[in-house]
Amino acid sequence: MYVILVYDVGEQRVSKMLKLCRQYLNWIQNSVFEGEITETKLLELVIRAKQIIVKERDSIILFKSREDRWLQKEVIGMEKNKLDTII
Repeated sequence: MYVILVYDVGEQRVSKMLKLCRQYLNWIQNSVFEGEITETKLLELVIRAKQIIVKERDSIILFKSREDRWLQKEVIGMEKNKLDTII
């Protein structure tokens, strides 16, 4: 499956979330990641992320698609991390 993950966490938890998400997905912009991931790996990522966040203050949003070809991506301005696999 193809996933876009966006998080908004407290400043003291940002580096932990960044490290965690980079283990599973490609960083594309501040607090935004994307990439192919299996359902098992995504579940693992979510379980580990829940151990980092404070549910009353932080959030994680997941956009899921079967394949990246079903998404159209348009970047306006500077692209922080160019990925060859994204159109």
